[in-house]
Amino acid sequence: MIYRRFGKTGLDMPVLSFGCMRSMHSWQTAQEAEIPQSSQDNLRLIVETALLHGINHFETAHGYGSSEQQLGRILPHIPRNDFILQSKAVPSDDPQEFVAKVKLSMTRLGVDRLELLALHGLNDHRSLWQCCRKNGCLAAARKLQDEGLVDHVGFSGHGPTDVILQALAHQQDGGFDFCNIHWYYIFDANREAIDFADAHEIGIFIISPSDKGGHLHSPTIRLQELCEPLSPMLFNDLYCLDKKGVCTVSVGASEPHHFDEHLKVLPFLESGDRTAFEAADARLRAAMDEISGHERPDHHWHSFPGWDSAPGNVNIKMTLWLANLYRAWDMKNFARERYAMLNRGSSWVQGNDGAKAADLDFSETMKPSELSADRLKQLLIEAHALLKKNDERS
Repeated sequence: MIYRRFGKTGLDMPVLSFGCMRSMHSWQTAQEAEIPQSSQDNLRLIVETALLHGINHFETAHGYGSSEQQLGRILPHIPRNDFILQSKAVPSDDPQEFVAKVKLSMTRLGVDRLELLALHGLNDHRSLWQCCRKNGCLAAARKLQDEGLVDHVGFSGHGPTDVILQALAHQQDGGFDFCNIHWYYIFDANREAIDFADAHEIGIFIISPSDKGGHLHSPTIRLQELCEPLSPMLFNDLYCLDKKGVCTVSVGASEPHHFDEHLKVLPFLESGDRTAFEAADARLRAAMDEISGHERPDHHWHSFPGWDSAPGNVNIKMTLWLANLYRAWDMKNFARERYAMLNRGSSWVQGNDGAKAADLDFSETMKPSELSADRLKQLLIEAHALLKKNDERS
């Protein structure tokens, strides 16, 4: 295994981490008798396999159903210095609610200390306020640190780049020591946040690189062809781990063999051989340029307003980005799944889809200078027709 310094925490972090969300039995907490022995045995094998390969960073969350309960039956049998444990808890208006969640997590996990505690779901300005206001949840987390219950404090979230940057730049109550960020080959929009975190020695953990990075566990034939001889999963791992400041990427293993493809990144990192990566990168860019006129699917991401400033609260950025992924790299299932998450009032995937684009006025909308309001409207109408799931096209 290759280890990297996790920013100002000083921890030696493996470049591959075990993310525990997909290995849990249930999204609901459960009584011990309700968890099948087969599920528990599988998790034990995953943990043993991770440690065998030097993957000693385990990441879970208070909100991951039975994950902490199940890990709590395994971790007491492992020497405490053999693993780095991270959990996450959602902030709230009342910091004591947050503290209660953290302490319950520790009880479930059977530990008296967390090396890493992340404030979970820093997705918008409200959650940013809950974390960073005076005597808010970040201050509460620092008190847990003073009590010896937590070593380092960070955050995770799906928030827009400006929210992430505000969190990274926050200095009161010690600021944040590390961050869990979404940034992948298909989604480069958070690069400024990655660069900022690196410049300020904030540890960078790339979360869900295979799932939210494009369903790379079940890639399209087109994507496989463009990435050859690398798998799309390996290609994306190389992309992420080659970025200065990135310390580790999450492997959401639900079976022991799910580490195998990710482990193939190690020889490439050790040798520095980028020949196969660069050839695949060139093919991907050419295919995207042929369809969209740009080499990146999110080329115009920062040229459009946020969903809350757009006509009809349409998430223009996401809609056009997903349409580009679908058209150029045939990422149909991923694009349609993500698009279907719009319109739900979720803080994770915000804003509306383009269903009503034909009735909206985009004349005053921020956009690239070469894109007229009528052309933007047409692109949104076409994207909606492409991305919207229905019985006829499913």
